[in-house]
Amino acid sequence: MTDHALAPEAATATTRPTRARHVVLWLTVLAYLITYMDRVVIATAAPSIQREFGFSDQTLGWVFASFSIAYALFQIPGGWLGDRFGPRRALTGVVVWWSTFTALTATTFSAGSMMVTRFLFGMGEAGAFPIATRSLSRWMLPAERGWAQGVTHAGARLGGAVTPALVAALILAFGWRMPFFLFALVGLGWAALWFWYYRDTPREHRSVNADELALIEGALGKGKARVSVPWGKLLARPQLWTLSAMYFCYAYCINIFLTWFPKYLADERGFDLVTMGIFASAPLAAGVVGDMAGGWFSDRLVERGAGLKMGRRIVAIAGFAIAAAMIPLAAASEAHVASILFFCVALFGLELTVGVSWAVTLDIGGEYAGSVSAVMNTLGNSGAAIAAAVTGYIVAASGWFAAFAVLAVLCVIAALLFTRIDASRPLYVPEGQA
Repeated sequence: MTDHALAPEAATATTRPTRARHVVLWLTVLAYLITYMDRVVIATAAPSIQREFGFSDQTLGWVFASFSIAYALFQIPGGWLGDRFGPRRALTGVVVWWSTFTALTATTFSAGSMMVTRFLFGMGEAGAFPIATRSLSRWMLPAERGWAQGVTHAGARLGGAVTPALVAALILAFGWRMPFFLFALVGLGWAALWFWYYRDTPREHRSVNADELALIEGALGKGKARVSVPWGKLLARPQLWTLSAMYFCYAYCINIFLTWFPKYLADERGFDLVTMGIFASAPLAAGVVGDMAGGWFSDRLVERGAGLKMGRRIVAIAGFAIAAAMIPLAAASEAHVASILFFCVALFGLELTVGVSWAVTLDIGGEYAGSVSAVMNTLGNSGAAIAAAVTGYIVAASGWFAAFAVLAVLCVIAALLFTRIDASRPLYVPEGQA
């Protein structure tokens, strides 16, 4: 028994497809925005936290890394939850979990308690992107996937972009603990909305009419809300590891801007709290544009005959090349405004790649997109964890330019790895569907 009342054959020539899949997409965008709001708040609060607790830069690095380590370790379990239990229940559960630990961050009293709380927060957020990717795999048409993944990650970067300035204002008015409580409430509200509206397959949804159902199922088949994941076959595919290694490089780079960048602006550039919040937001705002542009350009290339292989590859390689060129210029520039502008262009280029990368997980993962994206994001966030932990040591030993030079090198490596990724080759096609 399903919620859907009409069969595809009942469609008439006078009806138009509904757009429930687009409501699902925008709910997912909102989820991505919330993940990054909750994640980035600690970076803006870091100077205040350091003053209260007396943390060294190295200790602060391990507070940042506690989240990233858990986030990397629990990617695959998170993706498995979405594939095994369906995105409706799984995503609701992980958002409630991480919202709880967002609030509890404000109750910490030492470096140890903060590391434990951020680790548990990371456990919950680890499931967000893999489960959300699985939630879109049964709803978004192939020609919409690049745009869908671009706009969802634009939501993430928008969360990262608006958070520093918002948190800085809240800290000035109420202290550093208030933003954690406020953002936790936002997450809990979203979880209730998701559970009420979303269904694991379009056929279960009352708002999907017969024409939209026929459109989706004509492109994707009926699909299953829950699948058994053929881990052995997926993990044996070299392309999965190439994709994951590329994402390691990307995630190392972006995590610097989500964790250390506000402190760089305060320490190296000498900005006060308000100015730091504004300038920390600017590159991430440029990244929002990059996210949307990357997915859109990739889909247009596919539509115009470039194919999935080149349509995904061209955009990603160009994005990494832009970032590799701009990051050293930004770090070397002595003029503050010029430096921020170079960082904006760098983040635009870096974010051109992210919607494409996640679209590839849908292209090659199919029914197993949740688990495929989880593997990619596991290796990616291993890079993020390393970035969070080692940057304090790199800066202490060699300065900020050296820390940013690492990012440029990794962008070059990522571009080279993307020359080996072919989005037109599924990792595994079940028997009977080949």
